[in-house]
Amino acid sequence: MTSEKESNGMDNYSFPVDGVVNRFCALPEEQDADSTEEDSRNKLAYCVTDVPPWYLCIILGIQHFLTAFGGIIAIPLILSQGLCLQHDGLTQSHLISTIFFVSGLCTLLQVTLGVRLPILQGGTFTLLAPSMALLSMPEWTCPAWTQNATLVNTSSPEFIHVWQSRMQVLQGSIMVGSLFQVLVGFSGLIGLFMHFIGPLTIAPTISLIGLSLFDSAGMNAGNHWGISAMTTCLIVLFSQYLRHIAIPVPTYSKAKKFHTSRMYIFQILPVLLGITVSWLICYLFTIYDVLPSDSDQYGYLARTDIKGDVIGGAPWFRFPYPGQWGMPTVSLAGVLGILAGVISSMIESVGDYHACARLSGAPPPPKHAINRGIGIEGIGCLLAGAWGTGNGTTSYSENVGALGITKVGSRMVIVGSGVIMIIMGVFGKIGAIFTTIPTPVIGGMFLVMFGVISAAGVSNLQYADMNSSRNIFIFGFSMFTGLAIPNWIMKNPAVIATGIVELDQVLQVLLTTSMFVGGFFGFMLDNTIPGTKRERGIIAWNRAHEDASDSTQESDEVYGLPCGITSHLSSCLWIKYVPFCPSHKTRPQNITASSSSSLEKKEPSKNDTHIIVAVAL
Repeated sequence: MTSEKESNGMDNYSFPVDGVVNRFCALPEEQDADSTEEDSRNKLAYCVTDVPPWYLCIILGIQHFLTAFGGIIAIPLILSQGLCLQHDGLTQSHLISTIFFVSGLCTLLQVTLGVRLPILQGGTFTLLAPSMALLSMPEWTCPAWTQNATLVNTSSPEFIHVWQSRMQVLQGSIMVGSLFQVLVGFSGLIGLFMHFIGPLTIAPTISLIGLSLFDSAGMNAGNHWGISAMTTCLIVLFSQYLRHIAIPVPTYSKAKKFHTSRMYIFQILPVLLGITVSWLICYLFTIYDVLPSDSDQYGYLARTDIKGDVIGGAPWFRFPYPGQWGMPTVSLAGVLGILAGVISSMIESVGDYHACARLSGAPPPPKHAINRGIGIEGIGCLLAGAWGTGNGTTSYSENVGALGITKVGSRMVIVGSGVIMIIMGVFGKIGAIFTTIPTPVIGGMFLVMFGVISAAGVSNLQYADMNSSRNIFIFGFSMFTGLAIPNWIMKNPAVIATGIVELDQVLQVLLTTSMFVGGFFGFMLDNTIPGTKRERGIIAWNRAHEDASDSTQESDEVYGLPCGITSHLSSCLWIKYVPFCPSHKTRPQNITASSSSSLEKKEPSKNDTHIIVAVAL
């Protein structure tokens, strides 16, 4: 039995379980003859319903935030190109602060009212592709003068109108598109989608997200290939070659007082470490004038003092609020493009819920919890659109993988992480600091990140029979058309002329969105070309995402609504018809000893040797 790998290169110790419900608060593990030592290693320190000490919640909450750091800041930095904000560092810092704030808010909603698993919410790359396709339409192409830093006056009404009008249409499209996710989640239709969408649809859809962003990665990295190559090599070194090396770190526990403990720093924070080291080297090269000071020379954009005035101009405190960029507008073309990303995001999240349940010691999520989780993610996208992040929210696979490393599956840790992100979103200086990262460093990070996203999509083919010529044709044709058609349309935008402006806009956005084109062909061919369910990968796919019983006491303990809402609603007969509420059926009276003991609240460990007080964080 082999473990699945998460998209950030960390081990995701989530194992497929065939008809066996995992013991509550215990990790699924391989059966080995001499498994005594391995049992203690795989045992969870805190399971999903436990409340660790407050200092552990803070430390691990910061760690979860740092694990998602790369993906969260990458989205506004990419969007700034389509929004004509390349030379407006202050507005970029506001976008970063806003996405931090909304991600924290959505995380709290998901943990308390959604699926109730320790899973972090953040920006999603599935909405990035249709957003960039919308902003690349002829009417939204950035004026030439906005590409010249000497001609841009960031405080002029003309420039403000240029980028805010683009943000407003993006906001409105995301808000309307998110209503579809809310409907699918709270109505329970996600189960119907899973019957028709399999590996051969998901694989090209996810892979083309990364492949379609190659131009953005190349442009940023090309500003100084040496710096970007160094960043890429550092991230690869930390995440692949050094990930199994434990570093001694100062630790405190009540039993041993101050001592050293070993922590897999490189495996947990490879992206952050790679960016930080490259950032520091660029800073040293800047102060010693190794990098050119002339803006016309190659390598100038690797300097760290280009946006030095941004930190000084950013306010210490800035509270993001809905409609801060103006009244959102709606584009039919944008809405349909966003829908393609929303569907992909929903399918990904269902897989994340199951992986998170295995790693946090919880039973597999029942249908009502999955429905509620998808619905809350839809509300999160609605809030992200209203606040103006230019993106939506989704569950982060990287943080699911971190659960297998820390062995702390408590949802209170993720609550702490959500609060930390909200606080960081309020401090304007923090977002301003991130805008000073040189573009070659960002480009080096993109080379790794987008490559891993593409490979993560291909990994879904493990469920299908790739010895079948049918499956090879479907995947190959979907991938190639997903690259060829959008590329041709973008080079020949005038060919779409139906005489109806709205229809032209819809076709322009959809046909220039690689993930939509590839996913559409994958979906149509997979559901029309004859093939067995085993050949298509549907059986293995469903087995990996199978549901648990809705009526176990363990399930209610984890997935029930908070504040006693579940018990208050249990007496209502109509509750069983509500897809996102627990339906209480008659439970067996003979609860086993192992089951009852698993429900006992665990006392905080007196020897928390795994608690890391790393000053570097």
